[in-house]
Amino acid sequence: MKTTTDPQVLQRAQMWLNGSFDAETKAQIQHLIDTDPTELTDSFYRDLEFGTGGLRGIMGVGTNRINIYTVAMATQGLVNYVKKSFPNVPQISFAVACDSRNNSQKFAEITASVIAANGCKCYLFESMRPTPELSFAIRHLGCQSGVVITASHNPKEYNGYKAYWNDGAQLIEPHDKNVIDEVLKIKGLEDVKMAGNAELIEKIGEELDRVYLDEVKKLSLSPQAIKSQKDLKIVFTPLHGTGIVHVPRLLKEVGFENVVVVEEQAIPSGDFPTIKSPNPEEKAALQMAIDKAKEIGATLVLATDPDADRVGVAIRKDNGEYMLLNGNQTGSVLVYYLLKKWKENNLLTGKEYIAKTIVTSELLKDIADKNGVECFDVLTGFKYIADIIAKNEGKKVFIGGGEESYGYLVGEFVRDKDAVSACLVIAEMAAWAAEQGKTFIDILSDLYMEYGFYKEDLLSLTKKGKAGLEEIQQMMIDLRNNPPKEINGSKVVLIKDYEEQISKNLLTNTTEKIGLPKSNVLQFFTEDGSKITARPSGTEPKIKFYFGVKGTLKSKADFDQTDGVLAQKIDGIVTSMKLK
Repeated sequence: MKTTTDPQVLQRAQMWLNGSFDAETKAQIQHLIDTDPTELTDSFYRDLEFGTGGLRGIMGVGTNRINIYTVAMATQGLVNYVKKSFPNVPQISFAVACDSRNNSQKFAEITASVIAANGCKCYLFESMRPTPELSFAIRHLGCQSGVVITASHNPKEYNGYKAYWNDGAQLIEPHDKNVIDEVLKIKGLEDVKMAGNAELIEKIGEELDRVYLDEVKKLSLSPQAIKSQKDLKIVFTPLHGTGIVHVPRLLKEVGFENVVVVEEQAIPSGDFPTIKSPNPEEKAALQMAIDKAKEIGATLVLATDPDADRVGVAIRKDNGEYMLLNGNQTGSVLVYYLLKKWKENNLLTGKEYIAKTIVTSELLKDIADKNGVECFDVLTGFKYIADIIAKNEGKKVFIGGGEESYGYLVGEFVRDKDAVSACLVIAEMAAWAAEQGKTFIDILSDLYMEYGFYKEDLLSLTKKGKAGLEEIQQMMIDLRNNPPKEINGSKVVLIKDYEEQISKNLLTNTTEKIGLPKSNVLQFFTEDGSKITARPSGTEPKIKFYFGVKGTLKSKADFDQTDGVLAQKIDGIVTSMKLK
């Protein structure tokens, strides 16, 4: 044994060696003890934290890793809470799905086994499926809870475990904290029922796929545009993930006949062999798709992340080059199209609304306001949009919405972000534009000319260790106690403090209550239409600053120039706030 290893770490590892773990796990632990004290320490120095979103971590042996045992213990805690919450339901049921990551199927099967061992019914997808379909399945099958095994767009070493409630949404208060409490009570494998009753596990697949896809197809608002533009060239990549299960099939079923899939990335693989990171927010992840688009002259590029809840979009410019849309641009165009078509189709009754997160572009709200549609602002995290939908169910109609981090939802039948339905509506919008002799960038330009050119950016600052965490805390204290009177030469006219739940108008010296849960977030709005948001992480020494600025676009020809001017404006804000 290495003498450099912390005795407590060795003790925790020894408990696994002596416990009822499988032989392969024990062999790996012994190997770490003998050869790699650093990895041993990282694997055992703590328990992997079950947070408000569930588990996410590196795969491997140990208490601080995602493996069949940490997944089983998390599931036992979840099941214990669900059973307490639904004492009068004679047969409690769960739905379980997974993405294409390494070990995802194995972790899904262990999850199902623990659920069944506790006397609960488990609907287990036969193979990988998109996260939004899991959300749909929970409500469609009348389940009390659900789990999807995914680490979203994290690197290949990671996997994760996301828990859902009976409304098909990720856990929010009080359920998130209560589940965490139950998981913390699980001290070891002796607290877990592992051997499942196979009769309580029902495999699901095509039958539920069909119901889900039929619901998605009902979202179409311009079927005639698809019919007239059926040859529109679209390149799609699932980035080795679950998007391949539904997106090409869906686009073909609604009438698109020229969808080209990036074949090298159509093969499901947890190694993500053709990309550094399976994140559609990163240009490199879309490069193969863009190269294919250039080769065939495609109008549109769509890329879904491994669990197909987020989508990246690239559009062809007049010069044949491709422009990547950011999450705010895609969300704005999506909402613009939805509201325009709802209005044209006489679907607006005055009870409709959209929703966005507080760090998402104000352009979405401007579009909603102009169309007489209510806009809800919620805290960052799609579960809060789902909560708004649940609270308004039966009273108001959710048209669509999203967040700046490439997550969108159209319609109410799913309660999490859904890249499958987003791909349909975005492709249809491209066809609708083409029917009018316009390109996607024409629509974006029209939008900016009508509402103003909005540009957003993000700066993430990481400080090291305990001192870094304290420095970030002090930054928030200073911003709260001594807020800037002006930013980049423009007067601050409104401050929103989500910790204090107060919105203060500095022009009228009046305050309003913010009706959202407490969150350590500050927002500053300036006279020239800029919005600056400060949002620290609650768990690591990191703080994010979101910037939104606004300018005037006089013509499409001025697009690039105006974009450059606004980029300089953001640089000016960063400098004026001394963030670099």
